[in-house]
Amino acid sequence: MKKIEAIIRPSTFDEVKEALGEYGIHGMTVSQVMGCGMQKGRVSVYRGQKYTINLLSKVKIEIILQDYQVDEVVNLITKSALTGEVGDGKIFIYPVENSIRIRTGETGDEAI
Repeated sequence: MKKIEAIIRPSTFDEVKEALGEYGIHGMTVSQVMGCGMQKGRVSVYRGQKYTINLLSKVKIEIILQDYQVDEVVNLITKSALTGEVGDGKIFIYPVENSIRIRTGETGDEAI
């Protein structure tokens, strides 16, 4: 099993979620997060004063899936979240040792 963490723009979340749903992935954890990277924030003006916003809003999607699904899901997320601009996001892939469904006690792939 693998865990995919994708940190993407909020504006691309609906498209990513729809693509994952069409693929058959409906279970995911979604968090509103703040971060910065190559974008390095942005400069805004408030009441005539310039100020820098270093942390930008992002959406973090966490999905646990079977090993054979990883490449296709990464491709779906990449295509759906791509704008071509700096700040499109990152995808991280981690190994998952085990999973347990609390309600039934199922473990491993059956618990996904």
